[in-house]
Amino acid sequence: MKYLYAGIVFCISMVLYMIKRAFENNLVTHEIKLRETPMYNPLKILFISDIHRRKINAGWFSSLPEVDLVLIGGDITEKGVPFERVKRNAALLSNAGEAYFVFGNNDEEIDKEQLISILKNEGIRILENDSAVLENHNHIVLAGIGDINYLKDDLDKTFSGIEHEEVILLSHDPRVTGKLMHTPYQNQTKLILCGHTHGGQIRIFGFGPYEKGRVIKHHHYTQLISNGYGTTLLPMRLGAKSEVHLIHIC
Repeated sequence: MKYLYAGIVFCISMVLYMIKRAFENNLVTHEIKLRETPMYNPLKILFISDIHRRKINAGWFSSLPEVDLVLIGGDITEKGVPFERVKRNAALLSNAGEAYFVFGNNDEEIDKEQLISILKNEGIRILENDSAVLENHNHIVLAGIGDINYLKDDLDKTFSGIEHEEVILLSHDPRVTGKLMHTPYQNQTKLILCGHTHGGQIRIFGFGPYEKGRVIKHHHYTQLISNGYGTTLLPMRLGAKSEVHLIHIC
């Protein structure tokens, strides 16, 4: 009987631990070079993805360093999340810096027009197969692609009008790298920011449905895949901590 009690205590403790991990606030800092020579005007980016049902911790968020850009990598919401919560989170993000957003698969499953209205009212620019020149930042263009899961992605449209500038590409889904292969756009792309996978969210003995978030050096570009800030299905994490990223482009 004592082993049964011990097992029950262990299971309850593990569940509580995983819930605690799901609501942590972790800032991960990266230094990424887009080119061999240093930039005369370095760029600071805050990257957050996969908020889902979570409320951004306002006290913690306001303590973060000042940045030039806030990039939101999709899944800012999901089915069942009150739009008032989305509006609150969007306001926090837009107040932190010039903000840009790409749609994730969960954003496609709700009232998209209402989501668009909230983001625009908060001053967040939506990049769906679109791009924006970053003024005063060394001819860098920020591009955002539509959601791959819902076949909303269009690389030709995304890169139309981009000539010789270096591109930071925002994509909810990491599989965008496969679509870039053997296209002229992969030479222009220097940094790709993605989410979607949650790092597997719950990893048992190091194994999960997806690989952990990481930075990958490809031949032409660097790819950052985030574990994300929120969770889906279950508000639990194990072995894949929640992340918000501070990126120094130098």
